[in-house]
Amino acid sequence: MEDNDSPTPHHESPRFGNPDLPPEGESNTVDDPASLTMTGPQNPVVESQFPNQIDAPGTDISTQALFWSSFNISPRRVQRGGWARELTKQDFAISEEIAGVNMYLEPGGIRELHWHQTAEWAVMTRGRCRVTTISRSGRPSVEDVEEGDLWFFPGGTPHSLQGLGPDGAEFVLAFDDGAQSESNTLLLTDWFAHTPPDVLAKNFGVAQEVFADIPLHNLWIFPGEEPGDLATDQADAGVEWGAAEPIIFRLSRSQPLHKNSGGSIQIADSTNFPLSDTVAAALVTIEPGSMRELHWHPNADEWQYYLRGSARMTVFNTGPHANTTDFRAGDVGVVKKNSGHYVENTGDDVLQFLEVFKAPKYEEISLANWLAHVPPSLLSAHLNIDEETLATFPRGAQGITPVRTRTS
Repeated sequence: MEDNDSPTPHHESPRFGNPDLPPEGESNTVDDPASLTMTGPQNPVVESQFPNQIDAPGTDISTQALFWSSFNISPRRVQRGGWARELTKQDFAISEEIAGVNMYLEPGGIRELHWHQTAEWAVMTRGRCRVTTISRSGRPSVEDVEEGDLWFFPGGTPHSLQGLGPDGAEFVLAFDDGAQSESNTLLLTDWFAHTPPDVLAKNFGVAQEVFADIPLHNLWIFPGEEPGDLATDQADAGVEWGAAEPIIFRLSRSQPLHKNSGGSIQIADSTNFPLSDTVAAALVTIEPGSMRELHWHPNADEWQYYLRGSARMTVFNTGPHANTTDFRAGDVGVVKKNSGHYVENTGDDVLQFLEVFKAPKYEEISLANWLAHVPPSLLSAHLNIDEETLATFPRGAQGITPVRTRTS
């Protein structure tokens, strides 16, 4: 039997692991090293981060829209009290359905009272935060969130965020519109500054002079005193227990949809977090050597945020197009609806990332689950694999494919 890893000469038929003519990938240039010559300007630091783009698997074919970006390359807007950086479709063209923001608030730091034209979904990645809001029916809420918790505000819902000690609050926001910018929000200070003083006086039933010292520019993020007791703030805000729909969800404490020795997938969508009716999400944890199984999502694009570890992902699309790239903490990926993909842990540490969708419900199609429900003779006719071997394939969706001992 010939070596499957050796190059395929141009006159031979394509083989396993190298299906295309003309052959693509560095593995097919062993007898023609001049094909790899790169004499122009290079950035070896950047190249070192993307081994699977420099030397793509022989199964990759053609090109498609770049599905990698990173908060690590996004400009950081900094003010006293904290900072934010964002990725919108203006920066990341493929990200049409979700815009992302990474924000930090120091202890006491305040993201001023504001609201958005779009819905805001967020997950805490470090520290603690106090969240205030009022629902469309006029019910107030004041809650503290910590790492692994998330919140959701429907479009037009006013809110504020404030960092708590000892470490402040770092979190990631996802808006259900790729064009939404964190620098383009409806701010309390802007509205006051741009409303005639006599109108303010009439609205609040006080003298115009009350507003003589209001800020004439917005605050956006600014330092403040660290909030006190939660129960006191809740009482002062008029929170009535049980009167409002929960705005927060403890994602990291939720029952996993999938869990095995390879990792877990925890879901937050409208089925277990009813308020979140335009955004669904999954927290994915993958152990070293394991991978997110081959699958696709039929109801929305997948927006990914990598929290820890390192990964590679191949995205398969019509054409055919198949391209592979690498991800690390702080990176963002987008997989278009119905595009097949996997995510493999390529490091020695746990890989963890978020999947976020502009959809009310989390949906996925598992390749293994589909094939397990195809008549074996039909599947054998497609793949040229005998039915006895096909019977050893997984019999349903796994979510995470654990490391297995290979059998001959």
